[in-house]
Order: sequence, then C-alpha cells, then structure tokens
Amino acid sequence: MPKPTLRKPEWLKVKFPAGRDYARIDRYHRQQGLNSVCRSAACPNQGECWSKGTATFMILGSNCSRHCRFCNVASEALLPPDPQEPAKVATAITELELKHAVITSVTRDDLPDGGASHFVALVEQIRQQAPECRVELLIPDLQGNWSALAAIVAAAPDILGHNIETVPRLYSDVRPEAEYRRSLEVLSQIRKLSPAIITKSGLMLGMGEAEEEILRVMRDLRDHQCQILTLGQYLAPTADHYPVQRFVTPDEFTQLADRGRELGFEHIEAGPLVRSSYHAEEQFKARSL
Repeated sequence: MPKPTLRKPEWLKVKFPAGRDYARIDRYHRQQGLNSVCRSAACPNQGECWSKGTATFMILGSNCSRHCRFCNVASEALLPPDPQEPAKVATAITELELKHAVITSVTRDDLPDGGASHFVALVEQIRQQAPECRVELLIPDLQGNWSALAAIVAAAPDILGHNIETVPRLYSDVRPEAEYRRSLEVLSQIRKLSPAIITKSGLMLGMGEAEEEILRVMRDLRDHQCQILTLGQYLAPTADHYPVQRFVTPDEFTQLADRGRELGFEHIEAGPLVRSSYHAEEQFKARSL
C-alpha cells in the first residue's frame, strides 16, 4: 500500500508571486528565451527572489543527461549547447542590473568537458558586460574531469559551488548516476586549484536521513574545504518523484546550523525554504572572514 502524501506544514506555505520586479524578470525570461532554475526546478522561493529582483540562470539547455529522482528538470533529448547563450545570459544580467549573479546548469555527461567551456565563456562575457557583478557558479561533478574543472576555476568566478544533495546511504535511490566521494572531491579540488575562490555546497533534508548521517556529511564537507553550506527541506515536485519522508522543523534547522558553525563553516543558510541560491548575495556578505 503506498504511503500517504504528507501535508505541508504552515512554515512551508509561500505567498503567490507578485510585484513589479517579479513581473519584469518573468517577462524578460519569456521574451529572451532564457532558462531559469527558479522555474525549471519548481523552486518555492521563485516569487520572493524575483520580487527582490534576483534570479538564478540555468545554462546548457533545459534537459539533463541524468535521472535524479528529486529533480524536476526534464531528462529528454539533449541538444547541442547554444553558442550564443553565454552572451545572452550576460546581457540579461547587465540589463536586469544584477549585482550578484547565480548560474547553474543541467548535467551534460554527453559533452566531452561536461559543459565546462560554456561556463568559462559565460564568466568571460559577464566580466566584459557587467564587471561589477559578483559571479557565483553552481556546477555538476563533470564526471571527475579535473582538467575541465581547472578551466572553470581559471575563469575566476567569485563563488564555485557543487551540491552534495543527500547522505551517501541514499545516493543509489536519489541520485544513482552520481558518486558521493566524487562530489566531495570536486570541492577539495577547487580549493587546491584556487584558495581565493569560495566553495559552497547544499544538502536537502527530509528524505529519510538520520541526524548523525547529516552531521557526518557536514564533517566530510568541512574536511574537503567547503566554506558555505545551505540546508533546506526537500519537496517532491510531483507524485512520481522521490517521496518526502518527513518535514524538518525550523528549530531543527537552527540546531543544525549551530552545529555547522561549530564545525567551522564560514556561513550556513538553513531553513525549510532554503535552496542553493536563496539569499546568495547575503550568504556571501555574511560569511565569517
């Protein structure tokens, strides 16, 4: 017998998106044909972030080469990357007057460099068109291609993140094409290649993990030189996705953030609605030096 769907608690209810900046960013995405992780991943913070005039861009197409059970991004036919996309996104960042741009991508295991050259081209375009804008990249694991990672690091983004997503015990069910240790190594390789770049990762809770498993992942992340961590509640996009096992309370998130600070993270953004790019600019400014 299937497990009944859990009812969302009050702390997970969000307001309907509205406001001048929300309408402006929504219209811009539609007119320019740009992909946003805000919409593609069904992020619950889309209304709040867009209403504040911030957005997270998603490059390398709208379809992913992997089949993670938590993700709402489609896994359909993969098209060649649009060579004009870096310039288009940089122009959008300039015209939207963003001061802190977050760019992520679908995973493209079909490309020899995993799409690294596309990230490099984008950073170069942003530096040309919006030199005052801070650049934060959230990248896939590139299948452990350290030469491809080195190219991204050499482009010198301000923040370079890679999400660990969940505890290792759940990888085979939640993200079967990923490897826990490889994801950790991405973060440590970034620090080896450029200590000046800030490293960041994210973890979703409520998938059935135990508290000690969460703490173990947090310790592993610190051992691999991760500086900023986001902790948020997993929300299944549809009934066909990996089911939510429980809703983590705001107090539990606060306690985990306290433990993380004890472990030495420079900043932890923790809460039911937190996602990798949620309050990204504030995360950068709030980290301890």
